[in-house]
Amino acid sequence: MTDPGSRPPPKPPTLRRAAPALLGYAAVRVLGLVVLALWSAARDKNAYTLLTARWDALWYTRVAELGYGYEVRLPNGDVHSNLAFFPLLPWLERLLASVTPMSYADAGFAVSALASLAAAWGVFAVADHVYGRRAGVCAALLWAVLPVGIVQSMAYSESLFTALAAWSLYAVLTGRWLTAGTLALLAGLTRPVGLAVVAAVWVTAIASFSTSSSTSFVGERSAPESYGAPVRRRALGMLIAPLGAAGYVLWVGHRTGRGPLGYLDVQAGWRNGFDGGAAFARFVADKFTSFPSALAGVGLILGVGLLIWLFVTCVRQRQPLPLLVYAGAVTVLALCASSYFGSKPRLLLPAFPLLLPLALALSRLRTPRSVLVTGVVAVASAVYGAFWLNGSGPP
Repeated sequence: MTDPGSRPPPKPPTLRRAAPALLGYAAVRVLGLVVLALWSAARDKNAYTLLTARWDALWYTRVAELGYGYEVRLPNGDVHSNLAFFPLLPWLERLLASVTPMSYADAGFAVSALASLAAAWGVFAVADHVYGRRAGVCAALLWAVLPVGIVQSMAYSESLFTALAAWSLYAVLTGRWLTAGTLALLAGLTRPVGLAVVAAVWVTAIASFSTSSSTSFVGERSAPESYGAPVRRRALGMLIAPLGAAGYVLWVGHRTGRGPLGYLDVQAGWRNGFDGGAAFARFVADKFTSFPSALAGVGLILGVGLLIWLFVTCVRQRQPLPLLVYAGAVTVLALCASSYFGSKPRLLLPAFPLLLPLALALSRLRTPRSVLVTGVVAVASAVYGAFWLNGSGPP
């Protein structure tokens, strides 16, 4: 009998296998951009500017062009430093702008466009591995039609981070520990929530050291590849995974002269922190002080309830351990941060494993019905995205 540990890991899904997911994803994104362009033109705004030269996109391009050290001091004493923005996206913007005629803003848009396709491919790969090809296609499409899916087309870091996270998780599921650790390192250089990817790698690696525990916790389809990998590869993957986030945080501490906690001081200048959700709870409670805003409060409570229900469903469906750890960590970090509350839907964008129960249900519908459901939601998402960016938009 063949030893499970000697079996080669399954190959990543080919472009041909992923083609329906990628084509469907691209169609949804094109629809969103067309609706945004029409809506913006009707309001005498430039859609491309909204995507590449507003809010955080400006901070990223400034880092790409001038490096770190820029800050804005507000009248209330807050200090907004560009050290709050992790470096991988601006590094890629600078690289692309240096080898092409693109501006930094153009490079940011191009990186996000390519990364969003890589992310959709990664989401498909994970869902395909766990539930099959049809569920993988549905998962990629559901990620595309999220209400704030338009962010995937912005010069923001969400698409880049989701691509790195998804493929790192796929590498864990298939026993490619060095790849998983390297991608986790890069995810840690992209966003603070890269810690969620590191946690997924570490927890799964620790659980997989025991054959019995990996079978119980990692999931039957992925367990053999995971616990069959040599111990040294798992250990090296664990060692590599946190280096990106840790390296940048320690560099910021050295740059500011405030030691290992210097990055927390930088985030405090933006009024970002982790308070266990207390500030968010107060924000929701304040909505019930008047009738019109109470409806928004009810919507927020229902939204949080939906997230909890989706995560519980993921647990009950015995999703592989790395997906549960990652999705749980992303959700907790998003909901329990004291940052600007309007950004929480955007912060939850990378938590794609929460969509797998919906993708599985959608995949069980007949094709005409699933296409109809996805199409209706895609139109609604495109309209909402255009309205959102032409309004308050993401900070």
